[in-house]
Amino acid sequence: MKPIYANLLDRVKAAVVDSIVIIAMMFAASEVLAIFDTVPDFVRIVLFVFIFILYEPLLVSIYGATIGHSKIGISVRKDSDITKNISFFSAIIRFLAKAFLGMFSLFSVTANDKRKAIHDFIANSVVIKES
Repeated sequence: MKPIYANLLDRVKAAVVDSIVIIAMMFAASEVLAIFDTVPDFVRIVLFVFIFILYEPLLVSIYGATIGHSKIGISVRKDSDITKNISFFSAIIRFLAKAFLGMFSLFSVTANDKRKAIHDFIANSVVIKES
């Protein structure tokens, strides 16, 4: 069965959902931390790292999709074997490239058959629609 690659609109919708999820996690974390008089710095650092840095790489490497990807019906897979998720290391590299390049990374989505963004080329990944 030939995969159907996610289009630009699907990717943007997933990013919006993920942004809402991240804002909700930030709100929840701040509400929980407000309960305590003092909170060690390492707890704040761990929460920051998880919410802003590890959210996407962990979910993409373990489940193949973030919450936003799942809700929109897309997933991130290895380009060489779409039945497998990308590795955690590849997911970190993909996330860092996406964060560094921002919206510029998506310019290449419409210019190739597999609809790969620049960060997908870097991480050797593709984004496919789930059937």
